Amino acid sequence: MTDHELMGGRLHVYKRDNSRYWQCSTFLGGKNRRTSTKEESLAHAKDFAEDWYLELKGKHKRGEIRDGKKFSEAARQFVREYEIITEGQRNAQYVKEHGRRLENHLLPFFGDKVLSEITPGLLQEYRIQRRQKAIEMRGKPPARNTMHQEIVTLRHVLKTANRHGWLTLLPDLSEPYKSSGKISHRAWFSPDEYKKLYEATRRRAQQPKRNRFGWECAQLHDYVLFMANTGLRPDEAARLQYRDISIVDDDATGETILEIEVRGKRGVGYCKSTTGAVVPFKRLRKRNNPESTDRVFPKTHHVLFNKILQEEDLKRDREGTPRTAYSLRHT
Repeated sequence: MTDHELMGGRLHVYKRDNSRYWQCSTFLGGKNRRTSTKEESLAHAKDFAEDWYLELKGKHKRGEIRDGKKFSEAARQFVREYEIITEGQRNAQYVKEHGRRLENHLLPFFGDKVLSEITPGLLQEYRIQRRQKAIEMRGKPPARNTMHQEIVTLRHVLKTANRHGWLTLLPDLSEPYKSSGKISHRAWFSPDEYKKLYEATRRRAQQPKRNRFGWECAQLHDYVLFMANTGLRPDEAARLQYRDISIVDDDATGETILEIEVRGKRGVGYCKSTTGAVVPFKRLRKRNNPESTDRVFPKTHHVLFNKILQEEDLKRDREGTPRTAYSLRHT
């Protein structure tokens, strides 16, 4: 291979033995760069190489040369990893939402950016553009939670890049000028409201509007008492089987209570009820004559529960927050 040095050794013009064209190369911005001159004449090749080098050097000084992986490449890697690693552990819709946020919002803005270019300042530009575009299209800015979820997806992509060594440091993704988040509490029932509710469910259980709804009305009454006296989440109660519940005498208080094995979002835990849960549970066993593996509450009775809340003017609390079965836990 024939090699000629130019620009004080910073530029090389060379020709491989099996090629008729001269090549040129230089080391600039921490990376070897090379191209073909498409010239067979050495003199013409040197002229091309000098022009190429000077143009490249000018671009480097102006910050127009960008090296490294692009955001779009890291995004593809994240989606690939996340779908495989979380299969069966994350809700399929939740996984799908990350892809939707990338496709609709993050990739159009960050896609061609080199990862090192994603700075807190660029992220703030994204927030501004996202807000302006939403106002133009829908007349209102994106919801706070919508923006939060998009930043969560962005953080996942950047962490993926960091794990693969494509990004040395994660940028600060916190939002400047941020006001306090919305403070809200789940709706609950005051003692008088709770009494009003269980008296209404008791009346419905004793006198259902239609005989064929008798079982459902009785189940709902016991569900209300059981939930308020155990503090279980609705999803935990939905998984309960009769074998998970024992009637015991509590050593600490001397009272008869329920001991419950709770299978929830954090694995298996144990719950002690108040005494008020014992009688409803006994009624449930007597009414349903269950197998040990049967579910205690095979139905949610959502429609009937809401109907009674509406009839008793209990659907919303004083702040206007709608009450649900979860409100019994907070009562």
